Amino acid sequence: MSDPKTQSENDRAEGSSAGQEPRRSQEELLADAQAQLDEQREARLRALADADNTRKRAQAEIAQARKFATERLIEELLPVMDSLDAALGASADDGAALLSGVDVTRKQLLGVFERAGVVEATPEPGQRFDPHRHQAMVAVESEQEPNSVLAVHQKGYALHERIVRPALVTVAKAKTVENGAGNPISDSNLESN
Repeated sequence: MSDPKTQSENDRAEGSSAGQEPRRSQEELLADAQAQLDEQREARLRALADADNTRKRAQAEIAQARKFATERLIEELLPVMDSLDAALGASADDGAALLSGVDVTRKQLLGVFERAGVVEATPEPGQRFDPHRHQAMVAVESEQEPNSVLAVHQKGYALHERIVRPALVTVAKAKTVENGAGNPISDSNLESN
């Protein structure tokens, strides 16, 4: 029989000659695992930092966009302001020139509104009242159909189909029934059984 010590040396020699690595010590394995763990931690921290930087950059861009979102609209409104200033600077004796200047200014403003997607959202008298587009200021008894628009007090405007300002309107309501005829909704006119 061969000596067990000699047998293990032979096995090691055969293993190294066959291209296999010799067994590594536990300390070496632990050091390699620790190095891999450190690399993964660093990669994770870099990824978190990159994500945080991207988030901060996006927030800054959004804040910048909000801050200057109306810049184009303001640029288009400046000529309207110039026209108003010119109208105010005009001689008070020339009413026709003032009226003409105000009309030109209004047309400029309507052009700016059109380019920005702002449209008038004003009902015609007789049109059905729409609480999503109109605001009833007064309800008046009328011969017209109830909940129809009788008069417009202030125009309404919409921006790309979204109401920015509802039209202020007077709405028709049904005439009340005279005292002798009775009110069919009233509890006082219910018959007792």
